[in-house]
Amino acid sequence: MVRTDLRNIAIIAHVDHGKTTLVDEMLKQCGEYHENQQVTERVMDSGDLERERGITILAKNTSVIRGDVRINIVDTPGHADFGGEVERILKMVNGVLLLVDAGEGPMPQTRFVLGKAMELGHKIIVVINKIDRPDARLEEVEEEVLELLLELDATDEQLDSPMIFCSGRAGTASLSPYEKGVNLDPLFNTIIDYIPAPEGDSDAPLQLLVSSIDYNDYVGRIGIGRIERGTAKIGDEAVVVNYHDPDATPKKMKLVSMFEFDGLDRVPAQSATVGDIVCFSGAEDITIGDTIASPLDPTPLEFVKVSEPTMEMTFSVNDSPFAGREGKFVTSRQLRERLYKETLRDVSLRVADGETTDSFKVAGRGEMHLSILIETMRREGYELTCSTPHVLYKEIDGVKCEPMERVTLDVPSEYVGAVVEKLGQRKGDLLEMNPVGSRMRIEYSIPSRCLFGYRSEFLTATRGEGIMNAIFDGYQPYRGEVTMRFTGSLVASEAGETTRYGLYNTQERGNLFVGPQTPVYEGMIVGENPKNDDISVNPCKKKQLTAIRSAGADEKLLLTPPIIFSLEEAIEFITDDELIEVTPKSIRLRKKILNTELRMKAMMKARREAEKS
Repeated sequence: MVRTDLRNIAIIAHVDHGKTTLVDEMLKQCGEYHENQQVTERVMDSGDLERERGITILAKNTSVIRGDVRINIVDTPGHADFGGEVERILKMVNGVLLLVDAGEGPMPQTRFVLGKAMELGHKIIVVINKIDRPDARLEEVEEEVLELLLELDATDEQLDSPMIFCSGRAGTASLSPYEKGVNLDPLFNTIIDYIPAPEGDSDAPLQLLVSSIDYNDYVGRIGIGRIERGTAKIGDEAVVVNYHDPDATPKKMKLVSMFEFDGLDRVPAQSATVGDIVCFSGAEDITIGDTIASPLDPTPLEFVKVSEPTMEMTFSVNDSPFAGREGKFVTSRQLRERLYKETLRDVSLRVADGETTDSFKVAGRGEMHLSILIETMRREGYELTCSTPHVLYKEIDGVKCEPMERVTLDVPSEYVGAVVEKLGQRKGDLLEMNPVGSRMRIEYSIPSRCLFGYRSEFLTATRGEGIMNAIFDGYQPYRGEVTMRFTGSLVASEAGETTRYGLYNTQERGNLFVGPQTPVYEGMIVGENPKNDDISVNPCKKKQLTAIRSAGADEKLLLTPPIIFSLEEAIEFITDDELIEVTPKSIRLRKKILNTELRMKAMMKARREAEKS
């Protein structure tokens, strides 16, 4: 059976290349909104964090109806750290739209997801977006896309993929770069003509692969996936099986409710057949990668084994003197429940119990992946402390190997020297250097751990004009120790409220992280020392009041504005003996050992051991 009335497509694009805006226009032009309906921009980015950062974190499903054909559209994350989302979403579709910015061209994350789609043999439609940009390079970008396809060993058919030129914001598309489009008809027609319709036997026993998970307090866990064969009806008996666990006993379940996607809404469906993407409930412990099969033929479907995590952080209960002041959830039990619940939705995340009962080891695909989780938990009212990230090493053929990153940097020509020098110090290997207008595009292969703390350094070196993107690039033999941070910390030596007088004396030692009248505690980091040593300071020091009037009594105390860290910047800044205290209202940096005397003893002991070895 061929479902000529259905097409399933995913949109592949780099962060900020305009895929969510394009989906908005597709929904508008297919009449999904009323004429007078107020519509939020980038409606597919439904999370607050997604809107703020302009990125897609969780893959979303929607559908539009064009004539007699329903087009199911899956919007995928563009950042490699959320690649776990991408890999399984591609199993739900028959073809992909490769969306490329007309100014920037194909970027590293585009390469990563496109490679996965080509491995599955999906048909590709190339969409060059933002053609109305003043710096659009249409012909060059066309060539860059073809070069990328060649690099990824595309078949002849994939090299002849149709190319469409779009402006997502204006809602226009054309088949030629020199013709101005009127609407998105050329795009819709190409999808219907070029992307194959789903095929399968609707009378065979049911097989449905769960590619995504949602949760609802009323019906419990909801599975989302595509029916590969057979027909599903509400009330049907089925079993849950898994390809990677063939010896497990199939679990019985009953399809309690089922929904299809209609625009942005989920509408109840009594039955669904081959090719339909549906949401269903009825299986308690369903997880991503499970197959819902008929009891008559419980054969599991093969599932993309999601790439392993490359980075680990330790999350622990907040034990600072300010613990419990701002958050609702502060105990280890609440932290454990929240982290293990996240693993049900996020297939790339691994959570294990730590060395103590109050700590947990959380492994993910990258710095951004973990920082999004921390930020989400913080907004939900959790308090926690986080350690510095560590990469996960692997032993391959008896050799210790570490994860590598392929870094693409787009920098103004005058700053190339400073960037190359710093990356050389961090054990990076230069792969390519090409001029793009007045800028230079540089590609490096560099160990993942050597990029910690480099992003802020890079922005300083390029005066904020540089663009940096990194993508996981396999494992290579360990490259030895590298010093990543060359500065120390200014640590508060007593608890209290900072004073202007105390900070004025402290700022001579380095950059401040706190302003006046800020509560601090002993062991909290209040600034950065330009030298590679920690200094204990007292920012709470008050001016002694005397009856004698001195010459400098009425001097104005001018303070340099403090540096306020975002969560990512804080993760990059801290070293092994430091932690980040995260609460709903604050991000504080602190030492692991808060007591000054005990910390100094531990530091001297570590130094003596280092000298001996």
